[in-house]
Amino acid sequence: MEIRPVLDHAQIHPTIRTGVAQYHSKIVAQVIDTVSNNQAVVIGMSLNPAVKKARQLLEGQGLKVTYLEFGGYGSMWHERLAIKMWSGWPTYPQVFVNGMLVGGASDVKSLIANNAL
Repeated sequence: MEIRPVLDHAQIHPTIRTGVAQYHSKIVAQVIDTVSNNQAVVIGMSLNPAVKKARQLLEGQGLKVTYLEFGGYGSMWHERLAIKMWSGWPTYPQVFVNGMLVGGASDVKSLIANNAL
């Protein structure tokens, strides 16, 4: 399995390291806390039909779902970008089960179909 490279801390100029580290860090901390303390977490944005689908799939499996919404298509994109940078997952929703990123709605559907959730 290939690992997605992440820029090494030493390759970030010292004058911008704090800015990189603090980029919407309160939002990321909220997500980390929520993922750590809940059975299933869906992170998404309003008007995204895949968010509703992911929640329905998880609830259909008897999981208690916590939903975090960060704006819509035209708002809070900086905050969502920070979450993407943290998780490495490029789209929404981002679904976590028992603290593990399992992907998006289609990934949840596939996991359920394969009895792998």
